[in-house]
Amino acid sequence: MIEGIQMAKVIQKLYSKRIERITEEVKKQLERLDIGRNLKGKRIAITAGSRGIANISEIIKGIVDFVRELGAEPFVFPAMGSHGGATVEGQIAILRDYGITEEFIGAPIWATMEVEKVSEVKGIPVYADKIAANSDGIIVVNRIKHHTDFSGPHESGLLKMMAVGMGKRQGADVAHTYKAWSLRNFIPQMAREILRKLPIIAGLAIVENAYHQVAKLVALSPEEIEQGERKLLRFWKRIRPKIPFNNLDVLIVEQMGKNISGTGMDTKVIGRMMITGENELKHPMPRVIVVLDLTKESHGNAAGLGLADITTKKLINKVNWHDTHINVFTSGFIERDRVPVIAESERQALEWAIEIAKIRNLEKARIVRIRDTNTLSVFYISQGLWDEAESNPRLEFAGKNQLSFEGEDLLPVEYSI
Repeated sequence: MIEGIQMAKVIQKLYSKRIERITEEVKKQLERLDIGRNLKGKRIAITAGSRGIANISEIIKGIVDFVRELGAEPFVFPAMGSHGGATVEGQIAILRDYGITEEFIGAPIWATMEVEKVSEVKGIPVYADKIAANSDGIIVVNRIKHHTDFSGPHESGLLKMMAVGMGKRQGADVAHTYKAWSLRNFIPQMAREILRKLPIIAGLAIVENAYHQVAKLVALSPEEIEQGERKLLRFWKRIRPKIPFNNLDVLIVEQMGKNISGTGMDTKVIGRMMITGENELKHPMPRVIVVLDLTKESHGNAAGLGLADITTKKLINKVNWHDTHINVFTSGFIERDRVPVIAESERQALEWAIEIAKIRNLEKARIVRIRDTNTLSVFYISQGLWDEAESNPRLEFAGKNQLSFEGEDLLPVEYSI
C-alpha cells in the first residue's frame, strides 16, 4: 500500500549566521569580562553538559586555554543531572562521545555524583556538585534554547545548568518536584541561590543557528546572566527552525536521542508535550508520530519515546531501560516513558501509521519525513503538501522520488543541501 508514495526533497531557508573561529571567539568574549584579577593559582571549574551542542569540545578547550593563560588551574566536571544513568562512568562516557576528553581539552575531568546542599528555595534544597562547590571559581557553559517541558522567560540555558545540571541527580529531582510548574518557577530561584552562594565568575551562552552551528557566543558576568539569558532566548525563538506545515497526517522521525533533545525528539518541533496539566501545542499537529531508531550517542537512553505513537523493534532492542527509567523518574514525566506500538519493521510501522491516520487517498496524504528534530533545513514531504510548499518562498524543491524500501527498511535518503 505505501510502496511508491510520491515524496519530494525540500530545502528550507533558515537563519545561517555562524562563528568561524570558535576558540578565538571564546577567548574574546571572556576577555571582555576582565576576570583575570586574582585568579593566579586558583582552581576554576568548568561545566560540561550532556547535550550535543555544536563545537562543544572546542568551546570547552577554548575556556580551558583562557583560564590557564590567566595562571589559574582549570578542570571540567560533568553537569548533567541524572543523565548517563546517574553514574560517574556513564557521564564521562557521554562527554567522551562529544570529544571532551582530558587529552583534547588539556585539563583534568573531575567527575563525581556527590553534591553539597548550598541553600533552599521555599523549603526545596538547592544542590551543587561537591568538587565544583569547593573550587575557587566556576564558569557555567550552556546552549540557550527553548525547553521541551515548559515555556517562560527562562527555559534551557545557564540558569538551568546551575539549578539542574550542576545539582546532579538530586538537583534534577528537586527541580522537578511539581513537574513543569516547578521547572518554570523554581529554576530561576534556585539559580539565583547558586549565584549568591557559589563563586560563579562567568557564564558562556551558546546560541546555535538552524543548521546546528554556533551562531553566537556571549560571555556574561554573574550580574548579567539572568537578563542576558532572557534576551538570547527571545533571539533563539525568532530564528528557531520549525516544520513549515500544520495538520500533518504522519510525521516520520528517523532517529531520536539524548544528543538531539532532552526528550529524544524536541517537543516544540513535533508539536506534542504529553505533560498532564500542560497545554498541548498547536503546530504541526501530527495525527501519528513514527520514530524509527535511537542514536548511538544516547547510550540506550530512550527518554521521550512515549511521545511517539509507533516505533520499531530495532529501536526497542537498543534501549537501556535502567538509564531511561532513571532519567524519566527524575523528571516525573512518566507519560513520556510509555512504550508506543512496536512494529516488526520500518515498513510495518509506516503501514500502521497510514492505517491509524485514516489516510484513504495516498495522493492527498500529508506526510513529513525528517532525520531528527535538529535537522530541519532538509526534509521530505508527500504529494499532499506539494502545492503548499510551492507557495512558500522559503522552501525549494530539490527532486522528487518515491517512498522506497530495501527489504523491510526504508531506503536511506540524503539530508545534505
